Amino acid sequence: MTATITFLGHSTFQLTLPDDRVVLIDPWLTDNPACPDHLKKPARCDLIVLTHGHDDHVGNVGLLIDAHNPMIVGNYDLCGSLEAKLGKGTYCPMSTGGTQTVDGIRVSLTQALHGSSISSPTGPVYAGMPNGVIVDVDGLAKIYHAGDTDVFSDMHLIAKLFAPKIAILPIGDLFTMGAKGAALAAEFLQPEVIIPCHYATFPILAPNADAFKAELSDELASRVCEPKIGEPVAWTADGVG
Repeated sequence: MTATITFLGHSTFQLTLPDDRVVLIDPWLTDNPACPDHLKKPARCDLIVLTHGHDDHVGNVGLLIDAHNPMIVGNYDLCGSLEAKLGKGTYCPMSTGGTQTVDGIRVSLTQALHGSSISSPTGPVYAGMPNGVIVDVDGLAKIYHAGDTDVFSDMHLIAKLFAPKIAILPIGDLFTMGAKGAALAAEFLQPEVIIPCHYATFPILAPNADAFKAELSDELASRVCEPKIGEPVAWTADGVG
């Protein structure tokens, strides 16, 4: 089977490995207005990777535990807060700068400029630092999902340390970097493939990727991939195909 990347709307991505295993990054499905109804309940989930604790990134963790009991990778404090809230789940906590291998999938946490908390009846609960994530699978292009973040100059270090060929960048503005900041992030990272996210979900976010692409150099603009929500794209050793 060919490995694939499927954009499920907002910041949620499904990675399907050649052996059919499924990784979900920031699974927000049930209440995600951009996610197609037929994909709100995945048929399989082996691993969840989380960037931070906001509801639009962890909203379906509990339901996925009930349905599939996946391993859950995320910041140490986020994993602890989720386990305390949900009372269930198998967690593989780590911290910014660390790398761990879970069933052959290498996950690293990078920094991000945002916040992180989980909701509770009494208000937000601390969930540690926000993160970006690197997903590294043998034979496939390394993926950097930046999470919710502004651009920061140390993205140069992410490029040097990990050399991701695929960069998933938020572009919607207001809660993350907007078009200009995301374009600078792409310049710092120099990936082979740029996939925009965190836009068009709500009216307060950028409605499309046009302004982002307009800020890019011609060379980087040619590397933008805008997958249709719910339609998988092939994930290859060189990027996408």
